[in-house]
Amino acid sequence: MNIDSWHIVMKMTTPTGSVEPVKLPHSLHAFNKVSESDELHEVGCQTFRGGFWNYFSIGMDAQVSYEFHRQRQENPEKFKSQLINQGTYAKIGITQGWFLANATDRSSKSINKLATIEIQTKNDHVWRKLKISKSVRSIVMLNLPSFSGGLNPWGNPNHSIYKKRDFTPAFVDDGLIELVGFRNGWHGLALLVPEGHGTRLAQAHKVRMTFHKGSAKEAYMRMDGEPWLQPLPEDGSETKIVITRLRQAVMLTTGNCIAASASHEPGNVMESGQGSLCNIFGESTSPDHLEPIDSDSGDSSSEDSEARRKFGAADTFKVDS
Repeated sequence: MNIDSWHIVMKMTTPTGSVEPVKLPHSLHAFNKVSESDELHEVGCQTFRGGFWNYFSIGMDAQVSYEFHRQRQENPEKFKSQLINQGTYAKIGITQGWFLANATDRSSKSINKLATIEIQTKNDHVWRKLKISKSVRSIVMLNLPSFSGGLNPWGNPNHSIYKKRDFTPAFVDDGLIELVGFRNGWHGLALLVPEGHGTRLAQAHKVRMTFHKGSAKEAYMRMDGEPWLQPLPEDGSETKIVITRLRQAVMLTTGNCIAASASHEPGNVMESGQGSLCNIFGESTSPDHLEPIDSDSGDSSSEDSEARRKFGAADTFKVDS
């Protein structure tokens, strides 16, 4: 099965060194500041980039995950059983305000207060502002239908919702990611109920987040389960994140795989078992039924090339030359 991978670029218009260094999780080694020779580099900007296969999230869910991760690193002896871990995670969620918003400010930690999110569809290459309720405090951008232990935040919309919202079936190789919002932890627990889902916001081919000047000193983010604390400039300088599809890779799947492929849908000219072949970071060797994949035009350094070969994976999983 072909699976899309997604590229993230963050640019901060701020003097070099004015933002604290990012303490990255082990699996996010590819999310590095680009060198001055890189084509993404801009004078006066600090530029970082990385990528994900499964999901990217921002907001309270990432904040709770980050605090759990931090405590487990500092006191690993206290996290020796699944039951204790689950209890600690729930406790952190309560103390962080994930299950109960600030009583005096219902929009506390709202995504709307933190950033403006714009999207592009595949058929309309115009940036459009995404309408987000002030009650949404977490957004998950989903490539695979699996989040937080195998739950599916997007769910399975019925035919009337597809028609009303102009949605398409969620495929892992369609060049789209699903954006899902959550108000609080109770809203997240809805995923445990049959047909439960988050707030379906949009399906996007590209996503752009512009952080409001002076809105926060930092933002909590998470990629493929690994959280980190991203410092933001305090002088009101502009910070943007752009997410685009990078490439595709072929993955082995089982017969009961919950992920769906557009290539294997009934009626598609590419029958199951006859999918196009590609290496782990190469382009498809057969004609792509999608529009051209967004990617950078070549590597600008050996260091950059190495980062690309290890895209989204720890050093121990890097691809041999």
